[in-house]
Amino acid sequence: MLDLQTFVIPDNTRIEEHTIVIDGGVLIGGYSGIEYGIIAELIAAGEHVGISGEVSSRSDVRIDRWSEIHGTVHADGDVHIGEFTKIHGKLVVAGDLDIGDHVSIDDGFEAMGWITIKNPIPVIIFLYMYLSEMLRLGRVEEAEKALEGLFSDDCDEIEIQMMVMPVKSEITLSMIVTDGPMIIGDNCRLQGNVRANSLSMGDGTTMFGGIKAGSVTIGENNIVHGSVDSKGDVHIGEGSHILGDVRARAIKIHHSVVVGGTMDAPRGIVVEEAEEPAEPEHVAKIGAEKDISEKGSETRSVGRSARKSPGLRRKNDHRRAKLSRSRKHKHTPGGMHERKYYIRRRGRKRN
Repeated sequence: MLDLQTFVIPDNTRIEEHTIVIDGGVLIGGYSGIEYGIIAELIAAGEHVGISGEVSSRSDVRIDRWSEIHGTVHADGDVHIGEFTKIHGKLVVAGDLDIGDHVSIDDGFEAMGWITIKNPIPVIIFLYMYLSEMLRLGRVEEAEKALEGLFSDDCDEIEIQMMVMPVKSEITLSMIVTDGPMIIGDNCRLQGNVRANSLSMGDGTTMFGGIKAGSVTIGENNIVHGSVDSKGDVHIGEGSHILGDVRARAIKIHHSVVVGGTMDAPRGIVVEEAEEPAEPEHVAKIGAEKDISEKGSETRSVGRSARKSPGLRRKNDHRRAKLSRSRKHKHTPGGMHERKYYIRRRGRKRN
């Protein structure tokens, strides 16, 4: 179920120079502002929404009344435009166009399908308004039942990942702001300082800006080009890099985390060590047998060396030296046995 009170940035979202690229849909709450263009699968905006760039959708575009788009609107599907909306560009529609009264389009429009001029309230906008009101009144169960009833026969509609901007949220060139919690997915590339009630970041995300939130959880292999300032606790996962300072009530980081600045936490800093992987059972058994065999061979060598004491080794060396001298004397001229040489000559006896 979509949580309309949580700012959600889905996986693989990229904030480029002039455009936010989303691998999915985007749902923009009323009275919100975006100082970029948007490229997404589905785009739906509430009333009094301002978008400073072009809007391009691979499916439908639905914009409620009193909104303002400072660029071209292009949709490969249908387009619903509420009354008093202003488009400071061109409107290009591959499907049908439902347009309300007093809509201003500076550069004209092109529509390949039917054109209906009325005051439409798109289904998704009506759903957003209804659910927002139910949540505001605290009727969470009623909102869940309504959502299940509307999408029970078409599950594909809610399986698409959505970027959700709650009411009165902002994405400016330097800030990403919301009054509630924020969730950032994996492998995102974002620009701007984050301001939220709490922040949970996935893995592999690069953020060109700092973070200021009530509590912060940063996953693995993230890069934050700024400081992390929290009134609550901060948890930073393995392989992440914080280029600025980290200030919080309590800090828990992996030992591989790199912090370019200082860390300040009145309730302490906990450094998580790497867990040693458990050895397989057969490897541990082989290692134990090897240790036993090595200990046995060491004992045998010690026994042999113990039997040959230093005094005994010196005595044996003396005997070997004496025997060598005695053999040598037998071969010297004074100590050798005289050798007789026999020469055979004819007619003579052998001496």
